[in-house]
Amino acid sequence: MRLNATRTIAALATAVATSALVIPAASPATAATSSPAATSSSAEVVADSIDATCRSHSRTYIVRTYYRGPGKYTLRCGTSTWGWKHIKARHGWNSTMDRKISAAIWSGRPNGRGGYSTYTNTCPSIEKFRTIIGTPAGTNDLLTAYKVTTRAAAKC
Repeated sequence: MRLNATRTIAALATAVATSALVIPAASPATAATSSPAATSSSAEVVADSIDATCRSHSRTYIVRTYYRGPGKYTLRCGTSTWGWKHIKARHGWNSTMDRKISAAIWSGRPNGRGGYSTYTNTCPSIEKFRTIIGTPAGTNDLLTAYKVTTRAAAKC
């Protein structure tokens, strides 16, 4: 039994060493491409891509899907008052906004406004980011999402 465990450990160690040899190290050229400028330009490309999609589709066209357990919430092209066009114009759109929306819907707490919010891990907890669900196009559609700037007083 002990001999098999030793062989298994040796095989795992060999596999790890081999995989480390196969994965190339990052070169200086690779490191340069992951700069903040490269990241922001990729976010602009995503926003431009969604913008182009929404120009050629109706306001009800789905551009993103977010999940909360088995539930599905959608972001549609929308108008100036709801959806992606609204969020882009009023609150800005980039990959960070997309991640914050996803996090709020996936693991946020219900906020009493028909959506989900993320909060600080302090006492009292302070709301950081809010989503509001429900549009003229559907009840599980994202109306808006934004960073919360006002702080309500709460007790611990």
